[in-house]
Amino acid sequence: MTGLYVVLGVVALLVVFGISQYNKLVRLNVAVDEGFAQIEVQLQRRADLIPNLVETVKGYAAHEKSTFEAVINARNAAVAAPSAPESQAQANNALTGALRQLFALSEAYPDLKANQNFLALQEELTSTESRVAYARQFYNDSVLGYHNQLDTFPTILIAKLGTFAHREFFEAEDSAKIPPTVKF
Repeated sequence: MTGLYVVLGVVALLVVFGISQYNKLVRLNVAVDEGFAQIEVQLQRRADLIPNLVETVKGYAAHEKSTFEAVINARNAAVAAPSAPESQAQANNALTGALRQLFALSEAYPDLKANQNFLALQEELTSTESRVAYARQFYNDSVLGYHNQLDTFPTILIAKLGTFAHREFFEAEDSAKIPPTVKF
């Protein structure tokens, strides 16, 4: 009879352990989803600022139509990008490059650089870029923690029983790190 209690106790402990590991995977998976949602919020905030910035610059550099069109097209592509880390990263890398060209225009127009509206929008966009970078870092840290938990024993056994799968990291392309060249 004592042996039966020991076996039932061991089984109960294994069930409790399995449930706790499953719940931990669920929490980590939700943290990844929440991290990506924060990236989307910040990217939408950035996309909402861009039309005002473009309109401000247009008044000073009306003949730079191709730059404005590139920024607007990149913004629209970023807003319409599918809600997946890889597609969001590609679209927003293109937008970052277009914005660099827009800010490079301000160097050629001293009156624009002194415009308070432009300076305020530029500061707001810079602040948003910092928030995007933080949100990306949080998301990637969440994915890393989730992957580490997912791939360790004995959690890997529970993960195989559930619907847990690896998630994509949010990575910037190397081309987004190269400063653009602007010709006048």
